[in-house]
Amino acid sequence: MKKICVVTGTRAEYGLLYWLMKGIQENPELELQIIATGMHMSPEFGLTYREIEKDGFTINKKIEMTLSADTPSAISKSTGIGIIGFSDAFVDLAPDIVIVLGDRYELLAASAAALFARIPIGHIHGGETTIGAFDEAIRHSITKMSWWHFVAAEDYRKRVIQLGEDPQRVHLVGGMGADGIENSILLSKSNFEKEIGFNLGRKNLLVTYHPVTLENETSKDDFNELLKCLDQLNNTNIIFTLANSDTHGRVINSMIHSFVDDHPAASKAFISMGQINYLSALKYVDAVVGNSSSGLLEAPTFKIGTINIGDRQKGRLKSHSVIDCVPSEVSITSAIAKLYSTDFQTNLKTVENPYAGGNASDKIIEILINNPVPEHIKKQFYDL
Repeated sequence: MKKICVVTGTRAEYGLLYWLMKGIQENPELELQIIATGMHMSPEFGLTYREIEKDGFTINKKIEMTLSADTPSAISKSTGIGIIGFSDAFVDLAPDIVIVLGDRYELLAASAAALFARIPIGHIHGGETTIGAFDEAIRHSITKMSWWHFVAAEDYRKRVIQLGEDPQRVHLVGGMGADGIENSILLSKSNFEKEIGFNLGRKNLLVTYHPVTLENETSKDDFNELLKCLDQLNNTNIIFTLANSDTHGRVINSMIHSFVDDHPAASKAFISMGQINYLSALKYVDAVVGNSSSGLLEAPTFKIGTINIGDRQKGRLKSHSVIDCVPSEVSITSAIAKLYSTDFQTNLKTVENPYAGGNASDKIIEILINNPVPEHIKKQFYDL
């Protein structure tokens, strides 16, 4: 059997990987290995490795790498600690293939260690652009370290090839988020409210906002502009998901807790909702508000709006359910007004998710089975 080692460092990424991991686990030709790292191992972020184990998976290695700070220096040091941990883990597990999804620094550490160990990497969701975050550079760096590429859209397939990758190893499989929605059994509204301990209102927003890592000291001011808008809303309940461990994420989380303390009846914050609760939230809220990729990759499947603030997701494909705005009170207020306008709500009925390719996990598993593990990972740059 081929040993497929899946690396996961965050709650959101695990939600996207769940069905792929389940498919590998159930396939007699493949052996699943799991490495949990990053935010999964942090008490501050909910020790979410326990959700992986609760879902019936065995975690082969747990790598603690996230320091209790989110300064640029701490992120660099965390990445270095991660490389050390992954180096030892790959020696012990001896995987045939390492699978990573996305663009976070935990995956940069895993990919560097796999490259040095001469283990081929399968990279999911490459070729995308996010101008406002250092994820952009990390994503393209992982692309250059990877052997197989599993992309979400044709534009991204072309971009990975533009980066010099062999077209025969660049596979258009569709988005993992849309794939997961199709496979999931979501909660009824009453069961969802019971599960999260929070009642929905006449209007409901899901707010998920992360640091814009290529800007200096903007997170606090930008997020405060959003909170000022939310504070002015009437008859609107708000579900917050806390920010990730990137630089200035803790500043955002502190502001969220303060807002919830001031609005206990109309808002609630979650370190981790879990995949089913999160997707069920998308089913019942009016929009995703913030700068998370979920507003672009998953929300359109539910035919709800997305208010996309700032540059963090700038460059990604977007459906017409996405309203772009700048991080100012005036712009965000205008976007919320547009969200609830009759014309916009009518147009939501025709929304199509540009990432909905269908059966992405099954396509990846088929490729892993049918393609031999390379004897070496020497790559010739593919010139256009």
